[in-house]
Amino acid sequence: MWFVYAAAAAVCFGLRGILYQWTSQRPLQRNVLLFGVYLSGILIALAVNLAVSQPWSKPVWIGTLMGLFSFTSNAAMYKGFSVGKASLIAIFTALPPVVVVLMAYLIWGEKLNVWQMAAFAVILTGVLMIRYAGDLSLKHLQGAGWGVVAMLFFGLTDLSSKASTLHGAEPLPTLVVMYATGTLCFGFSWMIDARQARRVRAAIGQGVQEMAAASESGSKRWPVGKTLLWGMVVGVTNISGMMFILPAFKLGVTGLVSAMIAMNVVIVLLYARFGLKEKMSRLEVGGLICALIGILVLKLAG
Repeated sequence: MWFVYAAAAAVCFGLRGILYQWTSQRPLQRNVLLFGVYLSGILIALAVNLAVSQPWSKPVWIGTLMGLFSFTSNAAMYKGFSVGKASLIAIFTALPPVVVVLMAYLIWGEKLNVWQMAAFAVILTGVLMIRYAGDLSLKHLQGAGWGVVAMLFFGLTDLSSKASTLHGAEPLPTLVVMYATGTLCFGFSWMIDARQARRVRAAIGQGVQEMAAASESGSKRWPVGKTLLWGMVVGVTNISGMMFILPAFKLGVTGLVSAMIAMNVVIVLLYARFGLKEKMSRLEVGGLICALIGILVLKLAG
């Protein structure tokens, strides 16, 4: 059953990736968007828990770590994309399953059998082939440090999610705590950005401000309210994925669940091919086939 939960989480995160891709082409404030994503998570998790009444206990506070790790990984990923090669950062964001497998072995002694190890290797190879298919030159390593930070903290998010299930934390209260933590973090980031923007406006002359306003009028930057509401819409896919992740980690091997979740890149790739009409390189096609074979092997191994 863990396989079904993990596959459903991958689909949800793939849809989230599609919405992020579409949103990235719009002139809006990133921290406002992500604030809305996490705010949506709080409201939905609270609403569902009012219906099912999952109990609150001390282990749900592990959600605080999940929120901090999630915030750090997302912030590092976006920072890396802003200063470095997108394809290089994308490769690092495909590597958290490696961190998860190693840490799960060291912390909990989790091991993979031969077939599971083969499936893990094939899936990860496929994902890396898809990620690597971009325009990457190892001569351009700007942002690599941020990529490493994103990789580590995405892995830590998965590990803390597993830890919450091992300690008996109920999923919905844990997610409320996680999203509340992330909302606070992105809210503070939003406030810091706004304060810096006010300082910049105060530092420049009125004439320069008018020129800047004229140049920005063509882009028609989204107002805060619209950005926040759209972030809450995107947040539906995010909280849905997290609702599937926790039972998947509870029932399955940590590293294999993490590898399956990384398959969300396939959903985004298929959208790019059939939705955006982008051509797929041979490396991307090979990676897609490799990843699908890995899923089949993993299903048979399970």
